[in-house]
Amino acid sequence: MEYAKPWLSIEDQVEGLFRQGVDVGDRNEAGALLREVGYYRLTGYLYPFRESERYVDDFGRERVRVLNSYKTGARLQEAADLIHFDRQLRLLVLEGVERIEIALRMRLGYSLGRASAFAHEDASTFVSAFTRAQADGKGTQLASRHEMWLQRVRERQNNSDEAFVAHFRFKYDDRMPIWALTEVLELGHVARLYAGLRNDIATEIAVAFGVPTKQLMQSWIATLNYVRNLAAHHARLFNRKLVSAPKRPRGDSVPLLAHLTQREAPKQFGSYSALAVMAYLMESAHPGRDWSVRVATLLRDFPTTNHLTVESLGVAAGWLDEDLWRRRA
Repeated sequence: MEYAKPWLSIEDQVEGLFRQGVDVGDRNEAGALLREVGYYRLTGYLYPFRESERYVDDFGRERVRVLNSYKTGARLQEAADLIHFDRQLRLLVLEGVERIEIALRMRLGYSLGRASAFAHEDASTFVSAFTRAQADGKGTQLASRHEMWLQRVRERQNNSDEAFVAHFRFKYDDRMPIWALTEVLELGHVARLYAGLRNDIATEIAVAFGVPTKQLMQSWIATLNYVRNLAAHHARLFNRKLVSAPKRPRGDSVPLLAHLTQREAPKQFGSYSALAVMAYLMESAHPGRDWSVRVATLLRDFPTTNHLTVESLGVAAGWLDEDLWRRRA
């Protein structure tokens, strides 16, 4: 189907929202908000205020259909408040990921470097699945994940204008020890490298952050990378089902996160689960819990309405009172 909807002026966009049932308030202010963020970004924050109806599909399953009209009492100001909240949350996420990522880079360089300055080039550092050549569906042999990782890192080095990278480039034939190389890695590179490590090395790194297993740490790093990308590209964290949700620790293996395994925990975690994991990792990366306290304060100040609460981020009742969010004495 060819897209045929016409271009609309800001004034027409305001009128359209009004006709759909949104209390737009002062129309000049509504227009200013649209000029600031755009129609599709704004309506993304208005989405929870749309009407819906239940229906039964062709297979007899009950479904929910979201309609184009809005619930009675939906106000444009509520969307503006959510946009402001989400902006503050993204800034906190970027700050937290920065601290954890830098600490993780250091630990990778430290643990791998103990074995060899170039342990990242040595196949014995990794599980066989990471170093084994891959094959496509036709039987053609392809590069291993390790070789592909090394290629991406070389490209990263070649594109770097950092003085220390140039030093290694000209004095040491562009070969960098792991404790220096980690400084140019993106979090995606770190995630792939960690996933390929032997279990004993990966577990040593995980335990340094208070995480009991490689599997758990690997999942959490993937989540960090995912939410960092969302925040860095100004995407919505509020009311989002995480595509890369962190694995929950088993039982009491991580006491500060035990509440995530309670029966009343949401089946599909929202952004809260990522924030909780970040707060836990910050215990090792940047002790003191100042970041955690600021996150909890922001979540408590969520712009609650008749149609929406902080549960839209996956926060169950009482979770913000957990010790995870309290300032260390």
